Amino acid sequence: MTIPATRGRIGRMPHLVVVSHSKTGGTKQMLEGVLAGAHDPSIDGVEVSQVDALNATPADIRSGDAIILGTPENFGYMSGALKHFFDSVFHELEHTTRGKPFALFVKAGNDGHGAIRTIEPLTNGLGWRQVMPPVLCVGDVERQDLDACYELGAAIAAGLAYGGL
Repeated sequence: MTIPATRGRIGRMPHLVVVSHSKTGGTKQMLEGVLAGAHDPSIDGVEVSQVDALNATPADIRSGDAIILGTPENFGYMSGALKHFFDSVFHELEHTTRGKPFALFVKAGNDGHGAIRTIEPLTNGLGWRQVMPPVLCVGDVERQDLDACYELGAAIAAGLAYGGL
């Protein structure tokens, strides 16, 4: 069964933007799971774009009806690339993207909670609404982690398709 999309702002197709960065590949594996879920064939009519955190612009974020952020944990913190993303867009988006739904996935070598904690004040400052708990993978990326990423991407895309985020 295909999920019919509702139209987003001004009659356009809903748009999901995924902003992430991966240097060693674990976060990239998780990203691929998120994107596969967002492109699930049963979800129709949602545009999905992926932007590396080092290249994401305020326009990319404004174009999205929802955002998924992805980062590795580096020294108990988000990646430098995701921090650069927030440094680059925060002031321009601070008052223009309030209420935007977002979700997060983290590839951690330690416990990942430090990375999640460092992202929270920034998304709170932007006024974004976290619509799902973070997907956290500690250690090697396993099948259950990829399944959780797939479910994250599919849930957010389906929420946009139904107009329920």
